[in-house]
Amino acid sequence: MLPPAYRRAFALLRLPFSLFLMPIFWFGLSALREPFSWGRAAAAFAILHLLVYPASNGYNSYYDKDEGSIGGLKAPPAVTPELLHLVWLFETLALLASLLLGWPFAAMVVVYILISRAYSYEGIRLKKYPLLSTAVVVVFQGGFTFLMAQVGAGASQPQLVEPTNLLLALVSTLFLCGSYPLTQIYQHQEDAQRGDRTLSLRLGIRGTFVFAAGGLLAGALTMGAAYWLRGEIQNLLIFLVATGPVVALFTRWAWLAWHNPALANFEWTMRMNKVSSVCLSLAFVVILALRG
Repeated sequence: MLPPAYRRAFALLRLPFSLFLMPIFWFGLSALREPFSWGRAAAAFAILHLLVYPASNGYNSYYDKDEGSIGGLKAPPAVTPELLHLVWLFETLALLASLLLGWPFAAMVVVYILISRAYSYEGIRLKKYPLLSTAVVVVFQGGFTFLMAQVGAGASQPQLVEPTNLLLALVSTLFLCGSYPLTQIYQHQEDAQRGDRTLSLRLGIRGTFVFAAGGLLAGALTMGAAYWLRGEIQNLLIFLVATGPVVALFTRWAWLAWHNPALANFEWTMRMNKVSSVCLSLAFVVILALRG
């Protein structure tokens, strides 16, 4: 059993929150048109969602030292040095495990970790720059992670660089571009106090919803084009049906928050994250299952 100080710090790794990034992983696998190793895919999933993402969450918390609600935690514990110890442990385990899947996957994990550190580290802190930080997050949590999932599963290089596969990787980035500012919408006051001029803070509450709608629409249209080029209209229909609840919830939230900014809060943000994660993951898992 962990000592009490480490148990409190462990909460800041926010493992359940890491699972909100599942849809990108399933999307990457669902886009593969050649057989892949389910064993490798399961190992890559565990490395990313149980080690890499929690370490990234913890590292971000260590330098943010949030006193208010953060993704996955309404009342986060105080940051202590033990948190950084856990981050180092998780990163080390992630790197060692990723080597078992080959150096290309391990190299991508290293790049992801370094970018994650640059995002939060006080000496660099990309988070202070709204456009740069947004570009970094949507590329590396979007298209880069999409391709990393495929590399982890053992996809061949021709499959990775196939034009419609890269177009679907772009879809991941566009979806992240739409959803990322929504994760910042309830932290405007705390971000401003730290001097982090996040994109959502710059856009304001109404502007954040408009920007999110534009990014998500661009992602959906690009996905439709990619599936049409691949002759996979069935996949598009599955996606549209599965994401109906997401569109309905987003529309209701945007309408309510437009008239009452206080509703751009932690509870609504987490509800949006949970529903979108479940619905998107379900869509891509169904596509995988029907492919056989």
